Amino acid sequence: MIGKKKVRRTFLPYDPRLKPIARMLRNNMTLAEVLLWNKLKNKQLCGFDFHRQKPIDEFVVDFFCPKLLLAIEIDGDSHAGKLERDSQRQRAIEKFGVRFLRFSDEEVKRNLGSVVDALAHWVETQGMSQIEAADEEQPKN
Repeated sequence: MIGKKKVRRTFLPYDPRLKPIARMLRNNMTLAEVLLWNKLKNKQLCGFDFHRQKPIDEFVVDFFCPKLLLAIEIDGDSHAGKLERDSQRQRAIEKFGVRFLRFSDEEVKRNLGSVVDALAHWVETQGMSQIEAADEEQPKN
C-alpha cells in the first residue's frame, strides 16, 4: 500500500532478449500504431498508463496497460496469413490473466475515434470491474 492507495503489481515474465527488439519496434511504429499511441500516451484513456511494444513471455504486444492487464493489438500487413500463430500467441499470454482487444490497421487509420471510444467503453465496463475484483482478492492487513 502506498499512502492510502492499494498498488496492485502483477509481474509478467518476459524474455530479456526481447528488450532490444521492443525498442526497435517502438522506433519503427506503423502509422496506425502512432495514431493510437497518440491517444493512449500520458494517461489520456480514462487515466490509465499504457506502454507500447511491451515484452510479455516470449512475445511483444503492441500496447499494454499493466493496471488493467490489457493488451491491445493492431493487426496489419505483418499479421497477414498468421492467424493461427497470432491465436497461439494470444492464448499463451492470456494464461497470465492478460486480456486482448484487437483492431485492424485500417480500422485505426480510418476510424480512430471509434477505436478510442471502443477502448474507453471496454475500460469503463469490463476493465474497472476487473480492477475491483482484484482489489477484493487482496489480503487485508
